[in-house]
Amino acid sequence: MSGEDAVVAVFFFTGMFVVLRPLAGAVARRIGGEVHKPRPPEVDEVVQAELQRLREDVDQMAERLDFAERLLAKQRDAPRIGQGG
Repeated sequence: MSGEDAVVAVFFFTGMFVVLRPLAGAVARRIGGEVHKPRPPEVDEVVQAELQRLREDVDQMAERLDFAERLLAKQRDAPRIGQGG
């Protein structure tokens, strides 16, 4: 084997090791029965409550924006004092 072939072989096997090692570890953990535990239901309830609160906040802000837009439109349409024809 020449020097260039040896370098190529080293890079090849190093690359294969880097790529396959995490994959082999994941397969080994899966075979060994190690699984990700689901989140406790309390966490889901907290997230749902926070999401509901954020939805209510967005609804309130939308109502306030609508109100402000109506006020601005009413002021724009109102006759101006001192304007004559």
